[in-house]
Amino acid sequence: MDRRTAWILCTAVGLLLAVGFLYPAFCVLREAFVDPLDGGFTFGYVLAVLRDPLYRDGLTNALLLGLASTLVAGLLALPLALLNHRYSFPGRGFLALALLVPMILPPFVGAIGIKCILGTEGSFNAVLAGLGWMDPLHPRDWMAENRLLGIVVMNALHLYPILYLNLAAALAQMDPAMEQAAANLGCSPWRRLTRVTLPIITPGLFAGGALVFIWAFTELGVPLVFDFPRVAPVQILDGIKNLDRNPLPYALTTIVLVVASGVFLASKLLFGSGRHGAAPRPSLRSTPQPLLGWRGWACSGLFAGVAALACLPHLGVILMSVSGHWHNSVLPAELTLAHWQEALGSALVVPSIQNSLSYAGLATAIAVVMGVAAAWVIARSDLRIRHLLDTLTMLPLAVPGLVLAFGYLSLSQEGKPFAILVGAGGSPLLLLALAYAVRRLPYVTRAAIAGLQQCDPVLEQAARSMGASGWSTLRRISLPLLGAHLAAGGVLAFAFSMLEVSDSLILAQRAEHFPITKATFSLMSALGDGPQLAAALGVWSMAFLSAALIGASLLSGKRGGLGGE
Repeated sequence: MDRRTAWILCTAVGLLLAVGFLYPAFCVLREAFVDPLDGGFTFGYVLAVLRDPLYRDGLTNALLLGLASTLVAGLLALPLALLNHRYSFPGRGFLALALLVPMILPPFVGAIGIKCILGTEGSFNAVLAGLGWMDPLHPRDWMAENRLLGIVVMNALHLYPILYLNLAAALAQMDPAMEQAAANLGCSPWRRLTRVTLPIITPGLFAGGALVFIWAFTELGVPLVFDFPRVAPVQILDGIKNLDRNPLPYALTTIVLVVASGVFLASKLLFGSGRHGAAPRPSLRSTPQPLLGWRGWACSGLFAGVAALACLPHLGVILMSVSGHWHNSVLPAELTLAHWQEALGSALVVPSIQNSLSYAGLATAIAVVMGVAAAWVIARSDLRIRHLLDTLTMLPLAVPGLVLAFGYLSLSQEGKPFAILVGAGGSPLLLLALAYAVRRLPYVTRAAIAGLQQCDPVLEQAARSMGASGWSTLRRISLPLLGAHLAAGGVLAFAFSMLEVSDSLILAQRAEHFPITKATFSLMSALGDGPQLAAALGVWSMAFLSAALIGASLLSGKRGGLGGE
C-alpha cells in the first residue's frame, strides 16, 4: 500500500473514532471535572459521588457483581476447558458446542425466563410444594430475597462462554511437550496444573476475565428486570431525568469508565505483552486421551449439567412465550402460539423490528467500511501510527456502552454538537447507527485483519506492478480474498447491534423509535399479556441471533479468495 492511500484510510478511521468514541467519552469526563460556575477544574463532583451513601452503595454493588460474576464464570469455564482439551468422552463435540448456547440470548431476556421459574408462583416453588418441602400457602419469593445473587448467576451463565473460548484458544496454543516433561520429572497432576498449565494460559484467563468483569460491572438489563436499582448502571439511567441540572450522573459515569478501562488496560499491560505465560509455539497438537467407563460418562454428565443449567433461562423464555396459564405449576397448564402471532402483529413490536433493522443495517455498513480501512492500514502499511490505530480500534471493548450512550445523549441535547444527528420527530437513527458502529468496529476489524493475514500479499504486489491503483487492488483482489472473514465479522456486528441494550434504552426516547430491546423492556411492564409478548419477542430474538452466529461460524470456516472453497 502506498503511504498516501494509507494516510487517507487512517485519517478516515481516526475521524470516526474521534467523533464517535473519544469525543463522547471526553465530554463525560469534562462534565464530571469542570465547575459550571467558573469553568475551573474540580474533583468536587467525583468526591460527592463517593461520599453519597446511595451512589457508593451502587458502585459497591456493581463491583461485587463484576467480581462475583467473573469468579463464578471462571469456576465454570476453567475445568470445562481443561477437560475438553485433555480428554475424549462420549458426546464431547456436541456437548462442547452446547456450552456456547447462552451466547444466543441477551441476559436480560433470559432474566424473564428465570423470573417465571423462581417467582412466587414459579415452577421451582411448585416442585418444592409437590415434594412437601414448602407450604403452598406460604411460597417464597426467591427473586426478592436473593436479587444480587440472582444477577450474579444470570451474568455468569451468560458470560462464561467468553472465558471458555479464551481458555480453549490458550490451551490449543500450549505445547503438550511441556506437560509431558513435567510428568516425566515426577510432577503430580495438581502440580503440573499449577506450575505449568495455569502460568501458560494466564493471558487467556485474564483477557477473558477482563471482558467478563467489564460486561457484568456495567450490565444494565438484568438489574432492571430483577428490579434491583441499587447498582451504578441503573443509577446512571435514572440520572438522565435530571441531566441538565445534576452533574453527579456524569461523575458516576466517569468512575464507571475509569474502573472498566483500568481493568482492560491492566489486563493488556500485564498479560498482553508476552512476558507472562510465554511458551514456544507447539511443535505438535495435543491428542485428547479417552476417558473410559464411568469417568467418561461423569465428564459427559458435568458438561451436560452445565449446559442444561445455562439453558434454563432460555427454556423459561420459551415456555413463557407459549403459556396461556402458568401459575403454581411446573409447566404451563395451557399452551398457545397466540403470543407469537400477537407479537408480530403488535403496534409496538413490528415497528421496533423495522427500527432495529434500520439502525443495525446502517451501523454494519459503517463498521464494515471502516473496519476494512483500519485492517488494511494495520496489516498492509508501514505507517508507524498503525500500532496506535490497532489499539484505538480495540478500545471500544474496554469502554462500556452505557458510558458512550450517556455521552451521546448529553451531546444530542438542543444546542449541542450531536443535535444535528437527531432526525425529524426525534429519530435516533444516526445516533444509534454511529453508537452501534463504534461498539462493533473491533469485531469487523479483527475479522478483516485475520483475512488479510491469510491472503498472500504477492497477488496485491503483482497487481500494483501491472499498473493497478491501490483502490483497484483493494476492490478486485483483496476484498474477494477476505470476503468470508468480512462477511462473518459483518454478520456478528449486525446481530449484536440488533440486540444492543445500553445504547437502545438510553438513546431511543419515543415509542415510535424503539428498537427491539427497548420494546421488550416496555412490554415486560405492560399489563395483561405484556410479559408473554415480551417473551415471544425474546424467542424471535433468540432465533435471529442463533441463525446469525451459525452463519458467522460457517462463513469464518470458509476459505475466502480466488478459487477458494
